[in-house]
Amino acid sequence: MPTTALAAGDHFVLPELLAEELRAATPAGTDLDVRQLQLPWPHIPFGKVAEVDEASGTEEEMIEALRGARICVTQMAPLTERVLAACPDLELFCVSRGGPVNADLEAATRHGVAVCYAPGRNAVATAEHTLALILAAARGIGDVHTDLRQGTWRGDHYDYTRCGVEIDGSVVGLVGFGAIGSRVARVLDAMGATVLVHDPYVRPETVRGVARLVSLEELLSRSRIVSLHARVTDETRGMIGQAQIEAMPRGSVLVNCARGALVDYDAVCDALDSGRLAAAAFDVFPVEPVPAGSRLLSTPGVVLTPHIAGASRDVAHKAARIVAAEAGRFLRGEPLAHCANPQVSGG
Repeated sequence: MPTTALAAGDHFVLPELLAEELRAATPAGTDLDVRQLQLPWPHIPFGKVAEVDEASGTEEEMIEALRGARICVTQMAPLTERVLAACPDLELFCVSRGGPVNADLEAATRHGVAVCYAPGRNAVATAEHTLALILAAARGIGDVHTDLRQGTWRGDHYDYTRCGVEIDGSVVGLVGFGAIGSRVARVLDAMGATVLVHDPYVRPETVRGVARLVSLEELLSRSRIVSLHARVTDETRGMIGQAQIEAMPRGSVLVNCARGALVDYDAVCDALDSGRLAAAAFDVFPVEPVPAGSRLLSTPGVVLTPHIAGASRDVAHKAARIVAAEAGRFLRGEPLAHCANPQVSGG
């Protein structure tokens, strides 16, 4: 009998991309039947499905689509206790994201289902988007773009008090030096910036050559531009608030393409209104989509993008290849490369 796999794609990591990469990764001689399921994200925002977060689709459609399937590759499909209980043939669930937040990992482990993920799949895209936001905020591009589209020529942005700053010669602080932060650091270093890094999980030799490892206090006090690249933990939640902003040099720029929970956005708006911050740029927010009454939508000096830093066609292809490669390893009986519950896979 053929092995059945489900390619549960969405409008970014398309079902056909997942199916194509699955077939390419299948060992010669293996009879693989690939089903496809179309999930609505991002046309409909992701959300909580039963006990899992940031998922798209319903438990009912997953139960129906997974009948008899041993493998599922997806980006957003929910893997819940109910789905697992109804799909006893499932053995491998691959999430093409940096973490399997849409999978109930404890339940999957109890049911003997290995859960894989795709670390670093969007690191390049997010690093490039971060650099775009740094440049846009530092040079005031957001406000003048809006004004010009509305017919106002803002030549006054040549005023000394309004014009922006250059990266070359600036001190730029990066909070976090993982796959994204390290790429941003290399480009900033090449542009002539002095790069400071705060990351309690890296050693000084890790950043040597492109940056210097410092305390958060020193980074904030010295950096003209601060960009966040940290994960949300109990220690980092709300790590940039009023006190931290006041510790930054007056007229600094704050950028966040990591997670909205890292920042007190009301404190940011207060600092922009007072001139403590010259500009800010954000791709992530505490509530998404941003509510209509949010101060971020009306405060001058803010550049906003709708959580799309990791969106590129290259990322969609990389994501599909990474999870398909895990399916190939599974079918060959090889250890899985990125398994979140290795006690199930034995790898």
